This record gives sequence, C-alpha cells and structure tokens, in this order.
Amino acid sequence: MADEKELIGITVKKNEDFSEWYNQVVLKAKLADFTAVKGFMAILPNAYEIWEKIQEYFNAKIKALGHRNAYFPAVIPESFLMKEKKHVEGFNPEVFWITHGGEDKLEERLALRPTSETIIMDSYSKVVKSWRDLPILYNVWCSVFRHETKMTKLFLRTREFLWQGGHTVHKNKDEADKEVLTILDIYEKMCEELLAIPTLKGYKSEKEKFAGALFTTTLEALMPDGRALQMGTSHNLGQNFATAFGIKFMDKDESEKFAWTTSWGFSTRLIGALVMAHGDDKGLVMPPKVAPIQIVIIPILFEDTKAKVLKASQTIEQKLSKKFRVKHDFREEYTAGWKFNEWEVNGVPLRIEIGPKDLEKDQVVLVRRDSGKKEIIKMKELENIVPKILEKIQADMLARAQKFLKDNIKNAGSYAEFRKIIEEKRGFIKTEWCGSQDCEDKIQEDTTATIRAIPFEHPKNVGECIKCGNKAKFVVYWAKSY
Repeated sequence: MADEKELIGITVKKNEDFSEWYNQVVLKAKLADFTAVKGFMAILPNAYEIWEKIQEYFNAKIKALGHRNAYFPAVIPESFLMKEKKHVEGFNPEVFWITHGGEDKLEERLALRPTSETIIMDSYSKVVKSWRDLPILYNVWCSVFRHETKMTKLFLRTREFLWQGGHTVHKNKDEADKEVLTILDIYEKMCEELLAIPTLKGYKSEKEKFAGALFTTTLEALMPDGRALQMGTSHNLGQNFATAFGIKFMDKDESEKFAWTTSWGFSTRLIGALVMAHGDDKGLVMPPKVAPIQIVIIPILFEDTKAKVLKASQTIEQKLSKKFRVKHDFREEYTAGWKFNEWEVNGVPLRIEIGPKDLEKDQVVLVRRDSGKKEIIKMKELENIVPKILEKIQADMLARAQKFLKDNIKNAGSYAEFRKIIEEKRGFIKTEWCGSQDCEDKIQEDTTATIRAIPFEHPKNVGECIKCGNKAKFVVYWAKSY
C-alpha cells in the first residue's frame, strides 16, 4: 500500500515548483490527460462535471435575461474570415485549415473555428430585417481550435478547448454597451460565487482588445505564482461585423441601419484557474458549490465490527445524498489512510469518518479539506451541521483568495520600482499610463508584463506615465500573464 500511496500523492511543493505541481495535480486528480494528438487534451469526468456545474450556473443566469442556446458549424469558409480584415489579422496565425474532403481538394479552404463571430454573423444577416427582430440573444457551447501554441499546458494552453460564446445583435450602441457590461457582471459573480475566485474588472487597451472589436472588457484573476489569468471577456463589436456581413434592419423611423453586435466568452481555462487558485501540497481543494463530490464518507473497517459500521455509514449516505453530492467509499482493498490521501488529491471539500469507537459514542469525525480542521459531531446533529460547514468552506475559500489578491496589488512610484516588483514579486502593479502604445510596447519588451485591465472608473487626478513621464490618461493594472 505504501507504493500506491506514493503513486497517487503529489511529490512536489506548490511553492517550490509551481508548474510541475500543477501538472501533477491535474493528472493525478484525473481532471485531464495528454493524448496522441499533439497539443490536444482529454477532459476527464472529474473535470467535465466541474464544467457542467459552470454551465448550469451560467445558463440559469442568461436564460433569465432572455438568451437562448444555439449551435453553429465548426468549420468557417476562408472568405468569411477575409470579410473582416481586422478579424483575420487577429486570428489567421492560429487557424487550422481544411483543404480536402476525402481525396478531393476543396474549392475553398475551411477553417476550424478559432472563434465563432463570422459564421454567426452571416446567419444573422439572413434573419435581421426589422427593429422588431432585435435584440437577438444567442449563446453557444462548443469547442474552438487554435494552432499557434507555445507549449501545451492542460486547460491553460491547448489547441482545442471548450468554451462558452455569446453573440448578440442590438439596435444601437447603448443597448450593446449594456449587454457587454451585464454579461461581465455575471462572469464576475460566477467566479466569486461558484469558483471562489475574485477578479479585477476593466477595459482592455487598444493593443490587447479583441480583433475587430470597438472595445473589450475583461476579468483578470491572480494566480499564486504571481501571474494573471484572463477569466472572461466581453466585447462590443460596434458595427464592424454588421457592416462586413450586411446585418441591416429597418428602424422605427423607416430608415435602414446597420446593427450593433456583441460577443463574450469564457473557456475551460476556468478549471485550470480553480486548480491553481485553491490547490495545496496534497492536491486539489474544491469549492463545495462546484465540486463533483461534495462529501466522501469513509468507514473505518475491522472484521468484527464491519457490518455495524457499514450499516451506519450507509444510513449517513442515504440521508445526506438527498441534498448533497455524496461518495460512500466502502472499498476494503485499501486502508482508510490510503483513501484519505486519494480523496485529498481529488479535493473533496468534506470527509466524514466513522469507525467502531465512533459508533459506540454515536458520533462521526468531520474533516475539512480546505483547512484540515477536524470536528467531532453527534450523529443526530449531522444533517444540521453539514450544510453550515460546506457554506463556511465556500466562504472561507473566497475570503482567502480575496486577501491574496488584495495583498498582491502593488503601487509603483517609478519605472525602476516597477521593474523590481515585476521581477521579484510579480502580482498586479497599479500605475499611471499615458495611453501611448509605444510606452505599452516598451514595458512589455522590457519586462514581458502587459496591461491586464483599465478600471472602468478613472480617477479625477492623474499624474505622470510610469514609463515616459508625460501626463497620464489612465490608471492601469499590469502583470505577467498566462
């Protein structure tokens, strides 16, 4: 058993080799695996069930606002990408091209979708005729393909990943703006309420915005290694795609106008964020709301008391499974200690232990995965206590993540200080910026840091740009990123 325990346990410390720690957690918790196709991953049930919880949360929120789910082809004609040149400039290097159908060469190359705007906009051009048709509020759950990857990092950088993509059509800019910010707020709440991950919210710079967008808004989280991770973006596409694809409508004043469109999305990189943000040296630590298994019951079995202990643990399972996702681990081929270790790797929020001595005292032992805290509870109090503990775990995990974010936002008074912080401590650095892409480019070249977010609310009094010393226009957050 000792060899097996070593096999499933995490063998590196999170703060000593973050990259190797992350890979081990993802693989040993059976979230994902590499495949025979370079750069493509298999998403395993333990992770896909997390994705389903995310889908359930998000679907409920957007359907309440009138959005409907739809599906569009995974292949896009090359001519569609060429219709919006800013779009193709942004994505052409990442495209997988289909050139043949069987042995026959295609008349036109088809791209495996790097994103869905063009194919959906073509569809919209056929159905939008009048102001009465608007708004159109579609959401798509699908996979996307990006060929250009520096290296494979499960969930964070792979050539195919799952995502949610919203695509809407509106009468005017005000409606489109409202849509963009409404969705970003839902993303923010989802990250906090479901994943227990706080974020910074704001605009992307012109350089960092989505290709073809009027503007891009973003949510940025901070990972324990000091790098930022983009959790979701929401874009006002202006009338750019409507002009390219002929999405026009007859307005109330009987004049023909181009529509305004938006797009917004997040991907399975949220699962990677979950691993990094909360995991520890033992493995995953799952927030209860998104955990595929919220409670694991482990009976401590001895031959002479096995029947009684199993009966008691089965009774607990029957009661708790009415409200929670419960796993009853009654396997006899493994020791209790080995099972403790396995479920810690998998991040199950709450463990219930019951053995013959507990049975004599009519009690169980509860162990929190996030803190390791143990608590002895009377059997009759279990149904009342467990919901409160799970709520506390969820709240405590968010509070710890919020403190980490707050503690790792630094102000830099000079460019020398900026460079020192970004190299030694990383995290978010809050500075003033003149708005020049030249300064933005030079800082990225010097430090590899990029502008992650420009806060929505600008301060009234701004000083000098951190790089050039000229009068600043914005306060921004910089960070190295994934």
